[in-house]
Amino acid sequence: MTTLLIRNARCVATFDAHETELRDASVFIRDHLIEAIGAAEDLPQSADEVIDARAHLVIPGLVNTHHHMVQSLTRAIPGVQNAELFSWLRGLYPIWAGLTPEMVFVSHQIAMAELLLSGCSTSSDHLYIYPNGVRLDDSIAAARATGIRFVATRGSMSVGQSLGGLPPDRVVEREDFILQDTQRLIETYHDASFGAMLNVAVAPCSPFSVSQQLMRESAALARAFKVRLHTHLAENDHDLAYTREKFNCTPTEYAQDLGWLGDDVWHAHCVKLDDAGISLFAASRTGVAHCPCSNMRLASGIAPVRRMLDAGVPVGLGVDGSASNDGAQMVNEARQALLLARVGRALQAPQTRAGKTFFGCDLGPAEMTARDALALGTRGGAQVLGRSDIGHLAVGMCADLALFDLNTLAFAGGAVHDPVGALLLCASPQAAYTVVNGRVLVRQGQLTSVDLGPLIERHNALATRLVQSAA
Repeated sequence: MTTLLIRNARCVATFDAHETELRDASVFIRDHLIEAIGAAEDLPQSADEVIDARAHLVIPGLVNTHHHMVQSLTRAIPGVQNAELFSWLRGLYPIWAGLTPEMVFVSHQIAMAELLLSGCSTSSDHLYIYPNGVRLDDSIAAARATGIRFVATRGSMSVGQSLGGLPPDRVVEREDFILQDTQRLIETYHDASFGAMLNVAVAPCSPFSVSQQLMRESAALARAFKVRLHTHLAENDHDLAYTREKFNCTPTEYAQDLGWLGDDVWHAHCVKLDDAGISLFAASRTGVAHCPCSNMRLASGIAPVRRMLDAGVPVGLGVDGSASNDGAQMVNEARQALLLARVGRALQAPQTRAGKTFFGCDLGPAEMTARDALALGTRGGAQVLGRSDIGHLAVGMCADLALFDLNTLAFAGGAVHDPVGALLLCASPQAAYTVVNGRVLVRQGQLTSVDLGPLIERHNALATRLVQSAA
């Protein structure tokens, strides 16, 4: 048995149900679980490893609910820097067709390293393209190499351009194989136990790349094995128009018809979710992965997050693909969620209350607070992924934490007033420490699980090869 003491932190923000924040507090960890949290003088003063946290803010490890990690190979590609979703995909599909197993393994380690360094301890990933022998096993191997807690979703595309879909025919798979391979992955890797380091979910890509039959059979498979379901939904106006043209309904009606609403489902983006859709999501407890940076990068729009939250929809944060963000910094993602919600309110039409007209902007700052946004990235993300063992700090919870050094330039003049608020209102920092399952994976700002230098060098070589081969 090993112990870890986070000693005498300036602030421990637990993000529990009572939003408890403790000053001059410690966290004592035994093996993989939190054993005690409280005033520093009341907790043990020694452990197998002690982190002096006097100048640090401690929060739960951040939870990323949507990503395409392989896209770190295709960041900032010139031909699609100014494209919206559909043209962006059409420009990148031919490049991704050249992916190899090594490219997946290396790119996922890069993406996971980036997340860990930003204080993220748990991440989902949506891999939906499998050329040249690529398997989801390659991304699972990367998670084991880096040590991150991982939700591997078996994505898929089965409807190519010849059948009216968006992707080229050469990157789609047979539906019988998709279902067989998905079942293999669940049976081989999925761990449903408390504190699991690896979950598997079922994740057909989108309405414009898979058939209705595959959506229905995927839902049936997931529920037979009691795993979660994930896909993209209502991401932009083109996505909305495609669903209306092909299926004569809204995206939410489409999801409902196919059995894709429920507390075991989460959808990415939902930028164009209307009031009726929000009501259906709330009633069914269907989750949403909110991806503000990607939504802005691709000009998709502003998701109605406050309306979702007020209605009772579970909402978490997602960095989305490394080619549509083009980064994976979870603190920055929370910051952008905060800022975008506020500007979104300011852009709304004037409202009349008690005979007076309010132009939206008067309510803008209250639309989302720093603590609201951080709750999306912690407790909200855990809820969306169906995890009750992560997302907040409490005795008996998994030992996933992120520590931020408040004695740095970015926090000067801010952390002295409000360490938690300063984390989002000041410049987005890297984590000083990231602890996952009781293991210190980032120590004093340096990754401990993989050697980044050679990894980055190999990643850049593979990124160059991938794009050149497509050209």
